[in-house]
Amino acid sequence: MVTGTGIDIVDVVSFRKRLDDRLVEELFLPAEIEYCRSQVRYWENFAVRFAAKEAAFKALGSGLSSGLRFKDVEIVKCLESGSISIKLHGKALIIQGERKIDKILVSVSHTKINAIAIVIAEGKRV
Repeated sequence: MVTGTGIDIVDVVSFRKRLDDRLVEELFLPAEIEYCRSQVRYWENFAVRFAAKEAAFKALGSGLSSGLRFKDVEIVKCLESGSISIKLHGKALIIQGERKIDKILVSVSHTKINAIAIVIAEGKRV
């Protein structure tokens, strides 16, 4: 059963202008940083991961005001298949348990202009 959905879109051009080392360290985990920085247009990869984190917050029904942090949501790319998944940490993992979420699905896409992500949470309704 779907227990939550979230969608987010990021203006890649604006995001790139704000993207500096301080922001990268605040928003992303080391593996995410390593992957994104290995890409030619790394800012698009950071932008789509940011969109996915925001969409995950919405699907979880929580946000920064309830104690979630961007590093509580990790966007993982399988290098073999190219698929994207979400791994939760900290407060997000606690919320997942409280809301009895069994599965989190994510889909992302980006262009030079926009990055978009949708997240669906499935589980038992609380």
